[in-house]
Amino acid sequence: MSDIQKQKTSVGGLIKTNIRSYSMFLMLALIMIVFAALTRGTNLNSRNFTNIFIQYGYVLILATGMVQVIIIGGIDLSVGSVCAFVGAISAMLYNTGIGMVPTVIISLIAGVAIGAFQGLWIAVLQIPAFIVTLAGMLLFRGLTYIITNISPISLKDEGYKQLASGFFPNLYAGGVDLTPLVIGFFIVVVFIIMEIISRGDKKRNNFEVIPAPLFVAKLVLISVLVMALCQRFATYRGLPIVVAALGIAIFAFNYMMRNTVLGRYIYAVGGNARSAKLSGINSEMVSFTVYCIMGGLTGLAAVVSTGYMNSALPQAGNMFEMDAIAACYIGGVSASGGIGTVVGVIVGGLVMAAINNGMSLMNLGAHWQYVVKAVILLLAVFYDVYTRRKTGLG
Repeated sequence: MSDIQKQKTSVGGLIKTNIRSYSMFLMLALIMIVFAALTRGTNLNSRNFTNIFIQYGYVLILATGMVQVIIIGGIDLSVGSVCAFVGAISAMLYNTGIGMVPTVIISLIAGVAIGAFQGLWIAVLQIPAFIVTLAGMLLFRGLTYIITNISPISLKDEGYKQLASGFFPNLYAGGVDLTPLVIGFFIVVVFIIMEIISRGDKKRNNFEVIPAPLFVAKLVLISVLVMALCQRFATYRGLPIVVAALGIAIFAFNYMMRNTVLGRYIYAVGGNARSAKLSGINSEMVSFTVYCIMGGLTGLAAVVSTGYMNSALPQAGNMFEMDAIAACYIGGVSASGGIGTVVGVIVGGLVMAAINNGMSLMNLGAHWQYVVKAVILLLAVFYDVYTRRKTGLG
């Protein structure tokens, strides 16, 4: 093995090569430790962990779609207004008595339709995404005011908010809910099997893989983190339904980005749209598909946020797009496109959630939260630009 290969597969070389990926996890851990000291451990208790996911679930769902948009070099400024619009429609539908499942399905379809509408202007008519989604932000905010008559729409019963703040049935044993632990164990087993299969495929195709001890350490660390999170849920009220919905979205789109042709095309278009086009990739269709996906996830986030507030508010969705975009950049997505992961963006979203939550526990006002988020966003983008220059990518 050459000296260069040894450097890449050593612990130091591995960290140096993947510094962008590791830094966000270190940032999250540091933030949790700092706030644990400032709040005397309140931010680490089971109830607070559960509340973080319930309160910020919609942001994480939006970030799961926004990462794909930014990777292809696009942007979506309309998601907050679309959340308000679809949320109002879903509340009206639910109040007719059609039930929660049809309401969610129609909301998803409405979101995809809106994404297709904007994707048509962007991908086919070649109008800049910034302009199209800025127009969409104004359009759907105005439509929300029209259909709600600038008045909140109250939900007829508690059934709607189950997706946002409900829990799976409990299976208690010794005061601990076993449901999250069983599901967590299943996730860990599936994760380990998929990682082993992926490693085997890379070795058969002569791709570089990390040394076996580091690979095992990675599996153990992630498994411990997953089970620790499930233990937090198990010792409060059980597994929140929104966490399950978020988990499915993360798994599905992380798999898509890493293991499917569409995922490779998304990275190719984001890396160099012209080269992708010359390689035979239908860049327009890829962009159109990404905006449809973003629309569908916005529809899901609309139902979650409306359920969390227990009503459809005309002013709902304010700053949702900024939170989702900030989560992407903090989570390692490159400002110039072509780089980013779904898991990284979720960690970025949790960084934002941990900061908001910690500052709230310290009774600091929302104005200070805006200031801190602005500073972190600037530093995240600066870090992206700096590391790209150091590695010769920018």
